Amino acid sequence: MLVIRSIAASDLDPLIEMAREVGGGMTTLKPDRQMLGDRVACAVASFHETIPPEERDYMFVLEDTETGRLAGVCAIKAAVGMNEPFYNYRIGTLVHSSRELNVFTRMETLYLSNDLTGATELCSLFLQPDYRKGYNGKWLSKSRFLFIAQFQQLFTEKIIAEMRGYLTEDGTSPFYEGLGRHFFKMDFNHVDGLTAMGKKSFIAELMPRQPLYVDYLPESAREVIGQVHRSTLPARKLLEQEGMHYEGYVDIFDAGPVLQGRVKELRSVRDSVLRVANEGRPQGETECLLVSNTKLDDFRMVLAQTTIDGAEVCLSAQELALLHVQAGEPVRTLSLNVRKNNG
Repeated sequence: MLVIRSIAASDLDPLIEMAREVGGGMTTLKPDRQMLGDRVACAVASFHETIPPEERDYMFVLEDTETGRLAGVCAIKAAVGMNEPFYNYRIGTLVHSSRELNVFTRMETLYLSNDLTGATELCSLFLQPDYRKGYNGKWLSKSRFLFIAQFQQLFTEKIIAEMRGYLTEDGTSPFYEGLGRHFFKMDFNHVDGLTAMGKKSFIAELMPRQPLYVDYLPESAREVIGQVHRSTLPARKLLEQEGMHYEGYVDIFDAGPVLQGRVKELRSVRDSVLRVANEGRPQGETECLLVSNTKLDDFRMVLAQTTIDGAEVCLSAQELALLHVQAGEPVRTLSLNVRKNNG
């Protein structure tokens, strides 16, 4: 059976192995022992509330309890850009006009910005290829929203998700080749790796502060601005279903879109419900529910095909054990699929 749980220090080695499967473009999940070791330590401290809220990085793993294997990972950073700069390009518009020549033009531009500093970030979503079936990907992505719904006080009003940008089959970023390489004079993966290690001072040192005209870029770079990596399309759709939107911010290296939302407007925050766990077998028509406990220091979640009876939700003994919950204790529930009457 599968369970999503807060990460533990003992998960470091399998996490490093998983990170080797990710490939380029995911800055927050590189197979570097020092970086991931520091991050796991930060996550453990976050769940135990031993570091300030704005420094927290909540990491979750999807574990196959039959084999002990880590099938996936995802994370929530409480606030980005507080300890190191957080850069994006903001797509803007400059207007040029001449009455004498009767010429009026609107030009798209890229502004280097720190506008999203302080926002809560969804990040590091990865599912092992052989687990990409059924509801696993959907569940892993949505699990973060249920955690936010339970612990809203830990997060900022604005929530963002940097989506992996478009890469060609050989891992080349058309946007980086058309723009970034001119300033950084190094390969995309090297720049991506430096950023992952928190070495971001070179961005401010080497990138121009003036607006960049999009029309000056080669067509191959222009056409991928705001586009996602092919394997990221499902993740983008899921986030948009939850109430997040693209508002004209993109990654400075691969031009992947940054989705934004408001915590109080997220579907999971609106629709999730605290219920009482009841042990038994579901009776009648069932539905697929995300069910989590309410423990910050031992957060756990299962996907249950079950029934709701008023304020109670029916769970098996195995599901209760996976949640570290006893019958009669509170759990938070959310329908996996968007109900029609909720849009």
